[in-house]
Amino acid sequence: MTSTALPCYNPPMHNTPWEELTACAKEALSHAYAPYSKLQVGAAVWTGKRIFSGCNVENASFGLSLCAERNALACAVAHAERPKALLLLADTPLPIVPCGACRQVLLELGAPQLPILCLTLSGQQAFFRLSQLLPFPFDEGFLKPTLP
Repeated sequence: MTSTALPCYNPPMHNTPWEELTACAKEALSHAYAPYSKLQVGAAVWTGKRIFSGCNVENASFGLSLCAERNALACAVAHAERPKALLLLADTPLPIVPCGACRQVLLELGAPQLPILCLTLSGQQAFFRLSQLLPFPFDEGFLKPTLP
């Protein structure tokens, strides 16, 4: 199996507390429930006001597993807030990126230019805008009737 190098850009530092997000994601990662994959993930969402964190929670019925990103997003939504930035942390050789379902939820609640910083515990990083990870999203435009 070959590793694919991910792009690494310096994340914009203005107004986004990346160090605090990293600490929150690391704390959340320590609570991850991943008995099947052994892949523990922590996420932290910055709303411009507060940080909300989440970890992955697996289930024997894999379809019922919850990703760290969606758990953090759900916490933000429960407090009537929306994401301005996301940090994702995993103990992997290369940074992991949000899965397809998480990308769709991030778009629904955030914006195409949402900054996403993906880190490993060893310090590897990759920075993206959501639009780079989800260039052709399914959005509300597909739900409107197309009448002649």
